Amino acid sequence: MIITVVNQKGGVGKTTTAVNLSAYLAAMGKFVLLLDIDPQANASSGVGLNVAELEKSSYNIFSKEHRADELIFDSFLTTHKVIPSSPHLAGATVELIKDENREFVLNDALLEVKNHFDYIIIDCPPSLDILTLNGLVSADKVLIPVQAEYYALEGLSSLLHTINLVQENLKPSLEILGSVITMYDKRNTLSKEVLNEMYKNFPFRIFRSVIPRNVRLTEAPSFGKTILQYDPKSKGGKAYERLAKEFLAYLNQ
Repeated sequence: MIITVVNQKGGVGKTTTAVNLSAYLAAMGKFVLLLDIDPQANASSGVGLNVAELEKSSYNIFSKEHRADELIFDSFLTTHKVIPSSPHLAGATVELIKDENREFVLNDALLEVKNHFDYIIIDCPPSLDILTLNGLVSADKVLIPVQAEYYALEGLSSLLHTINLVQENLKPSLEILGSVITMYDKRNTLSKEVLNEMYKNFPFRIFRSVIPRNVRLTEAPSFGKTILQYDPKSKGGKAYERLAKEFLAYLNQ
């Protein structure tokens, strides 16, 4: 199953969620591929890869220079693999303009590796560009991280509109898996209000496993580690472990 993690607003815990959800799923015995198609490559560096030294990346999927199975790197667990990103990916947006099949490049490339993994988790750019469209068209389901702050709700309607357009025009089978609330501070009244607004107005599933604001979560990427490696007993680590368990329980219903 391919899960695309998407939100066009930056700084909402999108990459943190893609990295750590993939890590905990792998630790629970699932064979997982983390696919980074964000030119910032934070998911790639967040699992310890030195992006500057890599000769191959997800850019080579869009440039059609390599097959997807030639771009897979080992990670910290044998059940966790990575296709890293590269700053070169920023140029793919321009390069794809002339490609008549431009929304389906990633989808077509993943057909050959899709059955090798239980889950492929795609980390998209924080924008609704052609790379994100490729991520959505490739996906079976979409996971939307939403920051527990007022402005985070503002962009949600445009994101849902974009997903709806993809469903209508490009990928009718695409489903919204739901939303996960990130950067939640239970001491903050606004966080609670945002959570309540989400429960009232978001028309899809909201995972009960809420991700808190947590210093250890923000520190882990600077060491090139997932929270599972860095501090699994932290509040952030336990939250992502709960999310992975809830995720599996829901999909196995």
